[in-house]
Amino acid sequence: MKKDSEEKFEVFNSFKQQTNNFCWTLEKPESTMSLGSRLTKKFPKIRILLLNGPLGAGKTTLVKGIAKSLKIKEPITSPTFPLSQHYPLGSPPLIHLDLYRIDEPSTANEFFLQEEEEAKAMGALMVVEWPERLSLPMNDAWRGKLEYCSENKSRFFQLIPPLEKDSNLSISSM
Repeated sequence: MKKDSEEKFEVFNSFKQQTNNFCWTLEKPESTMSLGSRLTKKFPKIRILLLNGPLGAGKTTLVKGIAKSLKIKEPITSPTFPLSQHYPLGSPPLIHLDLYRIDEPSTANEFFLQEEEEAKAMGALMVVEWPERLSLPMNDAWRGKLEYCSENKSRFFQLIPPLEKDSNLSISSM
C-alpha cells in the first residue's frame, strides 16, 4: 500500500500544461480525492469551481478531497436531492451545489445566484456540479472537466482557470 506522500507525488507526477490548462490522469478514486485536496492549496484564489462530467465521473469524489483540505470533518455526500450542502465549519467554508435535477435554466440561475450570495457572505468556496444547467456568464469561475475512461478505468481531469489572467499560474507552483 502506498503512503499518502507517494500517492500525492503520483497524482502530480502526471501533471502537464497544455495552453494554460492543467490536466491530470487519475488511476483510482483515491487519486481523485488526493487531487481535490491539493487543488485548494495550489490554487487558493478559487472561489467558484464548476465541475462538468457525466454520472459516475468522480465529481463528488473530487469534492470530498476538496473538503478534506478545508478541514471539514462532516461526511461529504452528493447534493443531488437536497440540491445544496453547506459546510460552514470549513476553512474556508464550502457550499456544494448539484444542479442535475433542475431542468429550467432560469430556475437554475435563480438558485445559483441565491447560493452565490450566501457563499460571498460566508467567504465560502462554491463547487457546482452540472453547471451546464446555468445560462449565466461565468467569467470569474474556474472550470473542471472530469471524464471516465472505461478502457483503462481511469479518470481524466482538466482544470481551466477563469478567463481573466492569473499571474500565479505556473508549472513551478505545482
